Amino acid sequence: MSPTTQGAIVLITTLVVLLSGAPVAFGLGAIALSFLVIFQGMDALHVAAETFYTGLSDFTLVSIPMFVMMGAAIGSSPAGKDLYEALDRWLYRVPGGLVISNIGACAIFAALTGSSPACCAAIGKMGIPEMRRRGYPDGYPDDVATGSICAGGTLGILIPPSITFILYGIATETSIGRLFLAGVMPGLMLTGLFMIWTLFIIWKRGFRSHAADFRYAWKEKFQSIPKIAPFILIIVGVMYTLYGGVATPSEAAGVGAALCILMAVIIYRMWAPDKWWLILRDTTRESVMILMIIAAAVLFGYMLTSLYLTQTLAQAIADMHVNKWVLMLLINLFLLVAGFFIPPAAIILMTSPILYPIITTAGFDPVWFGVIMTINMEIGLIHPPVGLNIYIVSSIAPDVPVTRVMWGTIPYVVCMMLAIVILCIFPEIATWLPDHLMGPVHR
Repeated sequence: MSPTTQGAIVLITTLVVLLSGAPVAFGLGAIALSFLVIFQGMDALHVAAETFYTGLSDFTLVSIPMFVMMGAAIGSSPAGKDLYEALDRWLYRVPGGLVISNIGACAIFAALTGSSPACCAAIGKMGIPEMRRRGYPDGYPDDVATGSICAGGTLGILIPPSITFILYGIATETSIGRLFLAGVMPGLMLTGLFMIWTLFIIWKRGFRSHAADFRYAWKEKFQSIPKIAPFILIIVGVMYTLYGGVATPSEAAGVGAALCILMAVIIYRMWAPDKWWLILRDTTRESVMILMIIAAAVLFGYMLTSLYLTQTLAQAIADMHVNKWVLMLLINLFLLVAGFFIPPAAIILMTSPILYPIITTAGFDPVWFGVIMTINMEIGLIHPPVGLNIYIVSSIAPDVPVTRVMWGTIPYVVCMMLAIVILCIFPEIATWLPDHLMGPVHR
C-alpha cells in the first residue's frame, strides 16, 4: 500500500474518531497504536511505551501545570470582579465604555492565566449581566455583550503566558521565550481591533455614553487602583524573571503560580480548605488532560513518521512549486477548518511537526508562524460547532439563544482574519520585540 493511500486512511479515521466526541488523548493514542500494529506488526508496540514516556520527559512541560495553577488561583478568587470594576470606573464615560472595560479586562486577565476558557468565564460572569442590566434600548444588545466576551476570552491563548505557545514551542523546538514576546504586539493589536469594532457598532446603534446622571467620584476611581496593582505586579514579576535572564520559562511559571496563590491568600483571604481543594482539583484535571494529549500526540507523530506519511506530505507540497503566499493561504484555510472541529491543543500537537519543515523551507519565520497559528486557533474557539467560548458564554447567559451568541462573534472573527492579513504584510509586528530583546535568530 502506498504512503498516499495509508495517509488517506489515517486522515479519515482520525477525523471520524475526533468528531465522535471521544477524548482527544485516548483517541489519538488508539489510532496511533492501531495503525502501527496494522502496518508494522505487533513488534512495533515495543517502542510505544517508551515513545509515550518520552513525550512527557521534557522539563519545559513543568510550566504547563504552573500556568494552569495561575489561572485556577485567579479564577477561583474575586480577582476578575475587582479588575472588571476598576476598569469600569475609569472608562464608564467613554461611549461603550462598559464593553471596552470587558475587553480590556480580558486582555489583562489573559496575561495572568494563559487560558481562554478561564478568561472568558471569569470576566463574562460579571460583564455580561452588568452590560445587560445597564443596557438601554439600542444600547448593549445581547449580541454585542456576549460576542465581545467570547472574543475577549480568546486573547488568553495569544497574550503571554500562553499554554498554546508552550505546546507549539515543544512540538517544533522553538524558543518559548521568543514565542511569548512575539505574542505581545499582535495581542495588543487584536485587542485594539476588537475595541474599534465595538465602539463603531455601539456608535452606529445610537448609544453614546453612560447615563447622564451617573458618575464616579475621583476618590472612587483612585480607590480602584489598588485592586489593579496586584495584577500588574504579577505580570511584571513573571515577565522580569523570564526575560531578565533570571529564570527559564518553567521557573518563571512557578514564580507566577506562587505570586497568584499569595495574592489569593493574602488579599482575598482564601484560607478555607474547600477553596484550596477547588484550585488543586481544577489544576490537576486540566494539567493531566493537556499532558495526556501531548504524550498521545507524540505517539501519533511517531506513527506518522514511521509510516513515512509526514515525509510524503512534505515532499508533495514541495513538488507543487507554488508561491509561498499561496502555500500560506492554503495552510491558513486548513488550520481554520480544523479549528472548527478539533480543540486547539490537539491541532497544534498533531500538525506543528508536519507544518514546521514546510514553512521553514518556504522561508517563513517559525516564531511568526506560531502567532499566525495561534490566531487561527482563536477563531476556532468562537466559531461553531466546537466553539468552546460560545458555550461558556451561553451557560453564563442561558436566556440568550446560542444562535444570537454565534452571530455576535462573527465581526470579531473578521477582526482576527484581518489581524492575520496585517501580520502577513507586516511580520515585524510579531518578530520585532523578540529580535530586539533577545537578538535576531540567524538561520
